[in-house]
Amino acid sequence: MWNAAVTVALAGLFWVLPAARADSVPRILTGVVLALVVAAAMLLRRRAPLAATLTAGAATLAGTALGVCQDPMLATAWCLYPLAIERAARARRLVIATALLVTALALVAGVPDGTGHDLGVRIVVAVAALSTAWLLGTAVGRQLAAAREAERARVQLALARDVHDVVGHALGVIAAEAGVVLSLPDAPAEELRETLAGVAGHARTALVDVQALVRSLRAPQRWDLTALAAGARAAGVRVELDADEEVPVSGVAYRVVQEGLSNVMRHAPGSSCSVSVRRVGGSVLVEVRDDGAVRPAGPPGSGLGLIGMRERVAATGGTVSWGERPGGGFAVTARLPVEEPA
Repeated sequence: MWNAAVTVALAGLFWVLPAARADSVPRILTGVVLALVVAAAMLLRRRAPLAATLTAGAATLAGTALGVCQDPMLATAWCLYPLAIERAARARRLVIATALLVTALALVAGVPDGTGHDLGVRIVVAVAALSTAWLLGTAVGRQLAAAREAERARVQLALARDVHDVVGHALGVIAAEAGVVLSLPDAPAEELRETLAGVAGHARTALVDVQALVRSLRAPQRWDLTALAAGARAAGVRVELDADEEVPVSGVAYRVVQEGLSNVMRHAPGSSCSVSVRRVGGSVLVEVRDDGAVRPAGPPGSGLGLIGMRERVAATGGTVSWGERPGGGFAVTARLPVEEPA
């Protein structure tokens, strides 16, 4: 709407009216044709800013030289603004600068005496209009580029968190189950086979989860805490799950529990662990607590899981904390906003 209004105003004021006052029919027709060309360029400035700017500049050059327009390059400046936002390559900017210089020289050539008040005003207006359009467009272009880069970084960080949560948890379960097998060399063959079958099952589950993650990171999912707890139990952790069925489990709550159980399997294998998800006031309270390691813990982790968990929770406006328990063991506690089902 604004583009059309500006196009009509500029074309009518600086092109059609001067052409209508021309002293011959050919000049009138020439002025009208050039006015239509400039109008088309302004209307297409967002789709093809480079072509629009060059066309408007060339039309201004021709109209000024023929004396059928009085446009001090305002139409060209109007087309230049989206080109500056696009932040064209250096070669394109060189083309634009050359075209604008030629057009500016045409303004001078278009005044019979080459001097006078009219010439000075038109040059000042032209320089101001082009400079303003370029500077404003460049500033807006930088802001848009920064916003795109921030969004790209946000998506990459979210992907890194998801990969860590999905793959890290699955590998933690597999490592814990493999540790169970190694710690029971004299166990009956049937028991060993069941444990190894669990390892293979979790490996397949991890593969399915990764494939689902690649297909669609934002697809709706069912956050099943029961299955999550069952996986930890299969890895040798005694898990007590207390999840209020009236509380909707969000993806963030699920990831908190998943990271908490992964840490238990990694650092306190064979321990007892309690998982609680309940509503407290206007928040959802998520707690994962263990009573300490029973068998030697695995190698220390990278800490990326806890960092990612904190970032996830913070993004929802919630809080999370973790640390050693006074009586032994480790606890992760998160408070999240209630996420009502759609």
